Amino acid sequence: MNTLKPFLMISTVFPAALPAQEKPNIIYIMTDQQTAKAMSCAGNKDLHTPNMDKLAQRGIRFDNAYCAHPLSGPSRAAMFTGHTSGEVGLDKNGTPMPDSLRTRTLGSLVEQAGYTTAYAGKWHVHTGSLPGKYAFGFENLHGHNDFGLAEACVNFLQRKHNKPFFLVASFDNPHNICQYARKQTLPFATVKEPRIEDCPNLPENFNVSPYDADVLVREKALSYRIYPTGNYTPDDWRRYLNAYYRLVEHIDIEIGKIITEIDRQNLWKNTVIIFTSDHGDGAAAHRWNQKTVLYEEVTNIPFIVCLPKGKNAGKVLPQLINNGVDLLPSICEWTGAQVPADCQGVSFCSIVEEGDTQKAHQPYVVSETYFFQTGGTRGWLVRTPKYKYVLYESGKNREMLYNMQTDRKEMCNLAIESKYRNILLQHRQMLQEWMKKHPLPGRISTLQFIPKEFE
Repeated sequence: MNTLKPFLMISTVFPAALPAQEKPNIIYIMTDQQTAKAMSCAGNKDLHTPNMDKLAQRGIRFDNAYCAHPLSGPSRAAMFTGHTSGEVGLDKNGTPMPDSLRTRTLGSLVEQAGYTTAYAGKWHVHTGSLPGKYAFGFENLHGHNDFGLAEACVNFLQRKHNKPFFLVASFDNPHNICQYARKQTLPFATVKEPRIEDCPNLPENFNVSPYDADVLVREKALSYRIYPTGNYTPDDWRRYLNAYYRLVEHIDIEIGKIITEIDRQNLWKNTVIIFTSDHGDGAAAHRWNQKTVLYEEVTNIPFIVCLPKGKNAGKVLPQLINNGVDLLPSICEWTGAQVPADCQGVSFCSIVEEGDTQKAHQPYVVSETYFFQTGGTRGWLVRTPKYKYVLYESGKNREMLYNMQTDRKEMCNLAIESKYRNILLQHRQMLQEWMKKHPLPGRISTLQFIPKEFE
């Protein structure tokens, strides 16, 4: 990790020398609340996502990409500021961006590098839509509304561009699963209720692990509005899964409208296209709906990068990506924009450009969480190539360790076994290192929450 800053300096020098016409366009497509496995290209047979699959066929799909924070506002804050949400006080929904960051967002940096920048859809840092016709470095093409969003993006792509462009298409769905769980009207889609025998089966990890963190039981119990699934029967959960997958398919159709225009203009030849989501959904795993928790279904998100001319198309890479803080330095590298010195994310450009599954990258990524809407619990995960370490600030079994090669469903907590002590201590050390680099401003140090002895 000590080589981080030199890497960023190198990564921002080379592209800056490129003439404007040689710089690639950037199209960033984002859904809301989509877990990594909610794509047919990821092996899920309970849904069909031909347009996401097409991106995977033309690009590089990462199996081990994680959100910076499993909640919409904080996750997006990390993407567009290049900072962890906690260190800049954006770890809650509805928190305005600090004045010190408002003029150096990702949009502003790319615009200053000579790009036409435009944004369509959900913003949520902190307002639902961009607050004006032009804000945070972006032209506002379309507000927080999935209806007409793809069409607005197509209209933008059809303009005559004399400069490279950076377009963000930010969809709300499958976030409507929140309204579905509350039996409310869905704002941007409709879901037909099928026969129960036509609904997906329950996931293998439907039941809660015996050594799961008990603080999660308390957090769920504090808000029926957020977690209205406490009395769900197995059939209720199957209907929930059906609705969730149908919402993903619905947004896949909308994404297809943008891809059709990309095809029509053959923008594949000179455009970097990135597809991801701000966080996942519980998707019935461990009987969890919604987000905020650090389960794999909530923190592991889809991440696909399509390079110009189909370079490395169809590859699946294992390297660890944080789709929050790593986004800004990566897009800055492609566009020649300057990475602010205090942004510590790691560019993934060289990983996708080389397409080598064995190429060394960052040794770990971290996601942080904060249950600000319920009991205020904080938590962190450290993902390394083989293991995932999870720590919550309080409660029984607050410390968990899972082997991601044999137990991606997170059912066997290795933290309770003494033979994994050294591995556990290594991950504690990584989290301590990360906390020192990303302190919470004006608050008590999070270092106090790291166990001092084997619990």
